Amino acid sequence: MIERITLVEPKNDHLHIFSRFELPRLGGTLLATLMRDKGYRAESLFMRSGDALARRPATDLVGISTITATAKSAYDLGDAYREKGIPVVFGGPHASFLPEEALLHGDFCITGEGERSLPLLVEALNGKGCLSDVPGLVWKEGDTIRRTPPAPPIEDLDTLPFPDFSLLDMGGRTRMGHPGGRETIPIQTSRGCPFDCTFCSVTGMFGRRYRYRSTASVIAELSRYDPKRQEIFFYDDNFAANPRRTKELLREMIRQKLGFPWTTQVRSDIARDPEMLDLMARAGCTALYIGFESVDPSALEEMKKNQTVEEIRTSIREIRKRKIHVHGMFVFGFDSDTPATTRATVSFALKEKIDSAQFLLLTPLPGSGFYERMLSEGRLTDTRWDTYDAHHVHFRPARLSPWELQLAQIEAHTRFYSPLQVLRRLFRGRITGFVIGIYANALNRRWLRLERGYLRFLRSSPAEA
Repeated sequence: MIERITLVEPKNDHLHIFSRFELPRLGGTLLATLMRDKGYRAESLFMRSGDALARRPATDLVGISTITATAKSAYDLGDAYREKGIPVVFGGPHASFLPEEALLHGDFCITGEGERSLPLLVEALNGKGCLSDVPGLVWKEGDTIRRTPPAPPIEDLDTLPFPDFSLLDMGGRTRMGHPGGRETIPIQTSRGCPFDCTFCSVTGMFGRRYRYRSTASVIAELSRYDPKRQEIFFYDDNFAANPRRTKELLREMIRQKLGFPWTTQVRSDIARDPEMLDLMARAGCTALYIGFESVDPSALEEMKKNQTVEEIRTSIREIRKRKIHVHGMFVFGFDSDTPATTRATVSFALKEKIDSAQFLLLTPLPGSGFYERMLSEGRLTDTRWDTYDAHHVHFRPARLSPWELQLAQIEAHTRFYSPLQVLRRLFRGRITGFVIGIYANALNRRWLRLERGYLRFLRSSPAEA
């Protein structure tokens, strides 16, 4: 009889730019809240796999959510829990796209959104339903893999409970986000994305149609928190995707004087709407994370980004004009990329005075069009999932060797976060950019030390390997 349920999201063991700003994805805590409200004893864990295993597993069912970079840790957890006789169900993006792989380490896999499926699965396991009635379920009967049709997307997101973070155990950490500042509260106001960027798996997971929570629902959730102690990160893939709806929310935040500092992700096309940027600034926005990806028009066309270099430039200037921090995210490794284009990208970021930046490596994530293309062209070099973190090379680039691609990222971070460039941000009065720069400079040097073996191997490998 299943009465106690543990939802686990393992942390990525590798060092990355957000290692000190760890936030759980919302799925585990949301599902724990949902199951608690249905009468089960539920908890959510966000910790390293070793810490999770060190806890006494007083549970009847374990649900493990995994992205690609945490798949190895998730599978290790699944194996360990099953050895203790505890049934395991996998979910999350990686397991949704590779359920047969996940079933090597678990008993069930829920693909796509799990809020409908998990309660039905538990009822079936308790003898109150059939596995074949659980949408999006993949499981084995003997040597046969069984599947049910995927669950339809949840249309009314207001029907979902607010995640109760009192159910969350972060393995010793008591605050989400940066340990030295306000606690960061993640809130998601929408799901889905109509864009079809080749390297992204979001549309495969949540669909190509946006679904939104009502303004009243979001305001009610915000009202649970204290702006003196907490800040908000809106988890939406594109917070400003529906301008009318976003402006309505921002105006209500302003009207109610909620006073939260907050950050979120947007596209560069936000610069087309000065009113939107003005409302964001008035409502307390302190930073925007923007996937610029590239300043090479050929690469932008290849990834189906639907933006121009001039649009990128305009967005940076318009956002900075309103004293909002700009965090730019760039990607190296497209077929048009060369050492010259990667250097030009860093020069652009410096010239346009971006406050902070990530220079990531194109990564063939399962569920993305890029992954399928690398498979079909025989260019995928390995499936060491734990290093699918946008900091390691896993395919053969078209116009660079794997080592040249890795070196481009190393040089980009070294140059962008050089002591001189970090100091310039201080002199320009961009204090947050200065502080992040100090952290990023130290992080880059530490990453190089930790990854010496990998870098030696990559450098000595033949270009075609």
